[in-house]
Amino acid sequence: MNNIGVRDVDVVVIGAGQAGLSSAYHLRRAGLEPGRDFVVLDHSPHPGGAWQFRWPSLTYGKVHGMHALPGMELTGADDDRPSSEVIGEYFATYERTFGLRVHRPVDVSAVREGEGGRLLVETPQGIWSARALINATGTWDRPFWPRYPGQETFRGRQLHTANYPGPREFARQRVVVVGGGTSGVQHLMEIAGAGARTTWVTRRPPVFRDGPFGEEQGRAAVALVDERVRRGLPPQSVVSVTGLPVTEAVARARAEGVLDRLPMFDRITPNGVAWADGRTVDADVILWATGFRAAIDHLAPLKLREPGGGIRVEGTRATRDERIHLVGYGPSASTIGANRAGRAAVRGIMRLLERERRTERERRTEREPVAVGG
Repeated sequence: MNNIGVRDVDVVVIGAGQAGLSSAYHLRRAGLEPGRDFVVLDHSPHPGGAWQFRWPSLTYGKVHGMHALPGMELTGADDDRPSSEVIGEYFATYERTFGLRVHRPVDVSAVREGEGGRLLVETPQGIWSARALINATGTWDRPFWPRYPGQETFRGRQLHTANYPGPREFARQRVVVVGGGTSGVQHLMEIAGAGARTTWVTRRPPVFRDGPFGEEQGRAAVALVDERVRRGLPPQSVVSVTGLPVTEAVARARAEGVLDRLPMFDRITPNGVAWADGRTVDADVILWATGFRAAIDHLAPLKLREPGGGIRVEGTRATRDERIHLVGYGPSASTIGANRAGRAAVRGIMRLLERERRTERERRTEREPVAVGG
């Protein structure tokens, strides 16, 4: 800590989900010491990233593609346990095993330009000064709520995936589920199975993927997402371009009519939703499975956003500022993508740190007096 109470480190990692822990692991492998050379700040109360907030009925067996963190496999997990418990325990063990010393709960309010080319990371617990920053804040804290005429008049209950409590609360209720992604499909199948009367509404017809999804298709999907962030546009989810996988449960739900879809309604009424052609559906609940946006507002003082609304990145590096790396953003928003992005971000940061150290050594050499022989 320096003389004005600002703690100096080489790197600050914001977020301790898959992307943040992967980054911290690779920082340690590169020779940096947790607490001395880098620090991980996490606003969540417990280990587990966004997984700790998932609904209890999302068991580990239902998880869509959980990839192990680097250096330690997740083994022996019970498929019938809630994913929040399984993955929370796994992340906690991982943090202890590698001594990552995550600081929590710590809310980062802003990242600003400091002196001498350093970044100031502001929190209620104090300020950290860093040479580089890895932002791994994900999307869970920014649920997207669309706005429709009449929304404020609805007499029923409106929920988002972010605060979905599980299917039991919806027994014998009329539920409109909005959204064509994986979460929307999971909610529909669960709620219908609990005895609710469901209606599925999406902006675009959902695309189901019946065939295999191999490496070639995966690379093509990631490339589409990557192309958006390279243009400075807000990232789309990878699943938005891969389509919805047809599992046995999905095939059964389609056959039973649970996944019959209606186009997006035009307005919300006190009793439900309505379309311009006069069709109406009464509802007790509107469940918005409409996704999330990147949680990057704390980076606003650095003015990294492009006119398109996103942050342009090359790999993981923000093109406007080489000190900033975004992992779990855009094409690296999957669990395997986050692992790779953490490794790539650390490689870039280590090159930056070495270049700064070399420059500092050269400056010291220039300042040293030259001995003159007598």
